[in-house]
Amino acid sequence: MEEHNQSSLLKSKRFLPFFCTQFLGAFNDNIFKNTLMLLIAFSATKAMGMESNVVMNLAAGLFILPFFLFSAIAGQVADKYEKSSIIRKVKLAEVFIMSLAAACFVTESYSLLLLLLFVMGTQSTFFGPVKYAILPQHLADDELVGGNALVEMGTFVAILLGTIGAGLLMGFEGTQILTACAVVVIAVAGYLASRKIPVAESANPTMKLNFNIFSMTFRVLKFAREDRAIYLSIMAISWFWFLGASYLTQFPNFAKEVLQGDSSVVTMLLALFSIGIGIGSMLCERLSGHKVEIGIVPIGSLGLTLFGIDLYSAIPAYHSDQSFNWLAFASDPGNFRILIDLACIGIFGGFFIVPLYAYIQKNSLPERRAQIIAANNIMNALFMVGSALAGILLLGVLDLSIPQFFLVIALMNLVVAAYVYSQVPEFAFRFVVWMLSHSMYRVTHKNLDVIPDEGPAVLVCNHVSFVDALLMAGAVRRPIRFVMDYQIFRSPFLGPIFRLAKAIPIAPRHKDEEVYQQAFDSISRELEQGQLVCIFPEGKLTKTGEMNEFRGGVETILERNPVEVVTLALQGLWGSFFSNKDGPAFSRLPKRFWSKVNIVGGRRWRPEEVTAAGLEAEVRQLRGDNP
Repeated sequence: MEEHNQSSLLKSKRFLPFFCTQFLGAFNDNIFKNTLMLLIAFSATKAMGMESNVVMNLAAGLFILPFFLFSAIAGQVADKYEKSSIIRKVKLAEVFIMSLAAACFVTESYSLLLLLLFVMGTQSTFFGPVKYAILPQHLADDELVGGNALVEMGTFVAILLGTIGAGLLMGFEGTQILTACAVVVIAVAGYLASRKIPVAESANPTMKLNFNIFSMTFRVLKFAREDRAIYLSIMAISWFWFLGASYLTQFPNFAKEVLQGDSSVVTMLLALFSIGIGIGSMLCERLSGHKVEIGIVPIGSLGLTLFGIDLYSAIPAYHSDQSFNWLAFASDPGNFRILIDLACIGIFGGFFIVPLYAYIQKNSLPERRAQIIAANNIMNALFMVGSALAGILLLGVLDLSIPQFFLVIALMNLVVAAYVYSQVPEFAFRFVVWMLSHSMYRVTHKNLDVIPDEGPAVLVCNHVSFVDALLMAGAVRRPIRFVMDYQIFRSPFLGPIFRLAKAIPIAPRHKDEEVYQQAFDSISRELEQGQLVCIFPEGKLTKTGEMNEFRGGVETILERNPVEVVTLALQGLWGSFFSNKDGPAFSRLPKRFWSKVNIVGGRRWRPEEVTAAGLEAEVRQLRGDNP
């Protein structure tokens, strides 16, 4: 597990060429776009016969328009054809486009450069779906979060460097010639890197392409809506881009009008925000334990709101007529909170977006994965346009100040997050699991590879505390349907969490025949659907620390659904706040925090060899002397 980290991926031929390709593409996009914007703002307005603001907004619209028009077609192409060849063709197109752009820069043909901005947006549109759809084919499940983290970090660092690079190019004589050389060289470097990307076979070679923009856009959005969790993950990612675009768009005026800074302060704000996202993205792999862990997404949304609110309250009143450069601004202790808030907004943004991208990649059908990514790109573009309209409404029509605008979007984020998590309970459940396993307990595990990667199986384990199921859910990569005593399921403290986890309550047959029968019907249904089901065969929590005798429930399950059984054991939970040591659970204050708990895997049992006594003996041996 420790081998799979970001540093090892950057040494891998499966990932490094792709990372360099996407980084250079994002860098070139931003060099080209930002240099063009600056030239329009400072020297090209008269030549075009239009106001600077009109041309700037036209340019922004031309770059984003292709994402609406062509994302659906790009998703089809990425699903139908081998992906590395698509990337090479797209990067070769970039070389051609940038060669034309170089000629336009040299001849100062700004109208043609605006047209090429639209063409470059189209090229980026076709790269987008294949960019994310290729990752699950080249990376293992425990590398997916790390790979996405590097992609997001690389993207925002490329945006930052492209913005800074454009500013530096404007500072030299012969800006147009230098820019022409830069965009061609970077495009060629990107194409050369793409030639080393390994083959990623077609996911759906028999699919017929539909070039009707409107019907295909409707179709890919319909695909995305078929799985509500994936669709709401797309909406959450798009909301992040709404927030990101809102902050980035306002940075220039925020620095100039509110903070009384010069252009170097704008660059510093952008740097803090981008570096923060990079740091947050890179931390995701460690926080998620190398697996796709959506439990840290709510942490990201909470941080976005809290630091967004604090940013509003941290802004002091400035009364000087003097404009500060970045060094003078950063040296003032009164501005330290602002800088920390912006960096933390970026960090928690990384926590928010990386697991969502990985979740969509992992849970989308392979034959439609690129089209789902295309739907995500369409929604991202729509929300980014929405952020511009929100800025016009709140700042222009309602006359809010920029700090007030930041406060409003921070509060809006809380509302959006609450809606998403209420609609997809899995987010809230995984959040509780993550918090529990990273606060009161330090969970390690051994030999959990014995659990099958797919298909039905029954897991059996000893039963020590009320949180056994939650800790196991946090350690096992696949979702588990837990069978638990109906009284535990109805407990006021943890019952709501178990309902979020879709646990199956069971009662002794002599106490409630109906609940008993419903439990076995539910277990059978889950196994028929290829799910993992976990049962605690003791039937109750231990009161002494010693295991109770295993009952025959597993054998009853296998009579109806003869599937493999996997033995597991929990170590180290006896004596915790949630166990019955020294009295009933919850009856005393917690005394142990971050205590070590171990989950040990045994072996797979064929259904015909399973007996309650045999399972009990193996679980006792796995548990050892550490209840």
